[in-house]
Amino acid sequence: LARALGRRIASGAPRPTSALGCFPCLCPPRNSASYAGPSLVAMTDISRQLEQLVSISDQRVKIEQYKTALAEYLGKADTGSLKLFVEHVAGESVPLSVSRVVLLELAHRLPSLAPAAIEEIGLFAIDKTLARATSFEEAVSTIREHIATVFEQQEEWSKAARMLAAIPLESGIRMLDDDFKVEKYIRIAMLYLQDDESVNAEQCINKASLLIGEKTDPALMLQHKVCYARILDAKRRFLEAATKFYQLSTLPTRTFGAKTVSEEDLTTSLQMAVTCAILAPAGPQRSRLLGTLYKDERTPRLHSFRVLEKMVMDRLLRRDEIEAFAASLASHQKARLEDSTTVLDRAVIEHNMLATSRLYDNISFVQLAELLGIDPDKAERIASAMLIEKRLVGSIDQVDALIRFNTSSGPLALAAFDVQIEHACRTVETVASAIVKQHPHLAAPKAA
Repeated sequence: LARALGRRIASGAPRPTSALGCFPCLCPPRNSASYAGPSLVAMTDISRQLEQLVSISDQRVKIEQYKTALAEYLGKADTGSLKLFVEHVAGESVPLSVSRVVLLELAHRLPSLAPAAIEEIGLFAIDKTLARATSFEEAVSTIREHIATVFEQQEEWSKAARMLAAIPLESGIRMLDDDFKVEKYIRIAMLYLQDDESVNAEQCINKASLLIGEKTDPALMLQHKVCYARILDAKRRFLEAATKFYQLSTLPTRTFGAKTVSEEDLTTSLQMAVTCAILAPAGPQRSRLLGTLYKDERTPRLHSFRVLEKMVMDRLLRRDEIEAFAASLASHQKARLEDSTTVLDRAVIEHNMLATSRLYDNISFVQLAELLGIDPDKAERIASAMLIEKRLVGSIDQVDALIRFNTSSGPLALAAFDVQIEHACRTVETVASAIVKQHPHLAAPKAA
């Protein structure tokens, strides 16, 4: 779960993994070592050696001889010789029953090379087997996984995702377990999310959703839930994302197959739930979720608790509090909207609009704009949108340029009153506990 939640938040590393091209990354790698290749004499010797292998009639002996030659080239880490070997084996002169086995052996032993060589030889092999890709599906798929691992190490998240996405999981040529497919789709989705490509990530996670059933590995089901919550967050569906993250923070069990969820993972999920809830559009659903998060006994330990408390209590947020909270947001949560404001700006303006409705029966748009820190026309547009969407109760008087609020009665007023009473009781309980901790004799029972 720690990895799935993108613990890169703590390390400050670029964010965990674009549309898939036909055959991506077939250009020479940027970091490949400068190698001029074998000399003309050496190339002639290698070609002669490979032609001799073709003439062997016994197929079993031929395969073993090819494997021996492959081991020799891999031991020397000679990329030039390996390219000649791959081109020869993938050619028409070598029977398919032999070349399939030999290229699969190459795919399995490719990690013995340096990362740059893995990328160079792997991409060359993919290119040379392009014409008969279905015949070498298993070998090419294994090679793609190794190249994707190299791209991950280089933090080329989208390139790694595209490389894995090119693996045919539904071709029917190989009998693949559903859990294997789910694991691959989730991995690709998480890589796309590292580069904020939420559309591609959602396509992959939707494919995984179709394969998940009662017999799916519990660890994969957990990763799927985490990945889906992150996709909702990346697509700015903050209310849904907050609900999913809160469900993850209250898992009834900590063990999922061979994996165990730590307390730190649950706290991270809770923090992301609070962040998404704060960024969600103001309204009754958000208010209920904020109230649920506020009642959780773990939230007072979070750095965003002060903002959460003010939103639950319908208090106006100050600029310094907003800036401190904004510093903890991810890049996609700071993105600007059509009107050049950020998601947080919109959430704060709408919250302060609701908080103002608790303080005033009516207010002019000029005064409202001063409270919200925006111009009067924008204040009127936001207020009218919230009224239309039933997220604010009241009416607009355009003649007198003011807004009238109707929040003196009804279920919302009763709910707000209940929250205030609960807050007062919790405050008294906190004070009493602090007194008893300092002076335990005050809580001791009196003798009869």
